[in-house]
Amino acid sequence: MGDLGDCFPVRPGYSPTHTMSLPPLVLASASPRRRDLLRQMGRSFQVFPAEVTELQHQQLSPYEICQLNAYRKARAVAKAYPDCLVVGADTLVCLGDRRFGKPANLGEAGSMLAELQGKSHQVVTGICLLHLRAHRQYTFAESTEVIFRSLSREQIVGYLELIDPLDKAGAYAIQDHGELLVERIEGSFSNVVGLPVERLEHELRRWA
Repeated sequence: MGDLGDCFPVRPGYSPTHTMSLPPLVLASASPRRRDLLRQMGRSFQVFPAEVTELQHQQLSPYEICQLNAYRKARAVAKAYPDCLVVGADTLVCLGDRRFGKPANLGEAGSMLAELQGKSHQVVTGICLLHLRAHRQYTFAESTEVIFRSLSREQIVGYLELIDPLDKAGAYAIQDHGELLVERIEGSFSNVVGLPVERLEHELRRWA
């Protein structure tokens, strides 16, 4: 069980290996949160956002759809960077069978938070590592349980005045005033931010 101090920034004593033989890294995401997490891992990389439409298939599980979208993002960027190891990522917030992507407007953002308040939900992030030239690919997904506080309408409105929710799955950012919403988490904090850094570092070490 974790609290809001776990894993962000990367915890003291975290010592990534800088001498591994990896192809140059490219992050296929415009997310500043993912960029910051990858930088905190001690990795050098380029950023080339993928311009693909995220798919939504109700017949697929959250794990499957996040991995599929992560692959599509990595594949689109790998065509421009075939000699690089491209990292694609996709995140969903899930409450039972309900899936929350990025809200279209503030009204939808408020409705999302109203549904999530007082409940436990899952944040699933899918990752795809793709080196097109070497014909190597690996995808995986990680899940973190997030337990929200009970929130009044006024508290939800106040939170939305503090952040821009429109580029965030579930209309919240745990690293930005997340203590106003979140009672506790179970699992990787960084996964809720946008990259499961512990698992990603493990897979990058295995890749080399």
